[in-house]
Amino acid sequence: MHIQLNHDVEVFIASLEKPTIAKVLRTIDLLERFGHQLGMPHSKRVNRDLHELRIRGQQEVRIFYTLKRGSAYLLHGFIKKSPRIPLREIEQAERKMRGLT
Repeated sequence: MHIQLNHDVEVFIASLEKPTIAKVLRTIDLLERFGHQLGMPHSKRVNRDLHELRIRGQQEVRIFYTLKRGSAYLLHGFIKKSPRIPLREIEQAERKMRGLT
């Protein structure tokens, strides 16, 4: 599976602490290797077309992605601070996903 990084996601990843960056890159590598078969605890479906990469640790990082035409498009990343995903984060990812078509 090919990984497509949105510029905003690249900037977000670069802004994280070094140990967290390593975990994020390892999880992206798992997504590249296993694609849609990647499941919990690394990936979870949010809705029909949107999934989240889950990076646990000192910082709880989430990166939304969608699968299209054999590629995983990383759309939006954020640091999770509450048990539920804030709706504005999902809406932001969905806006970027609509921009792909």
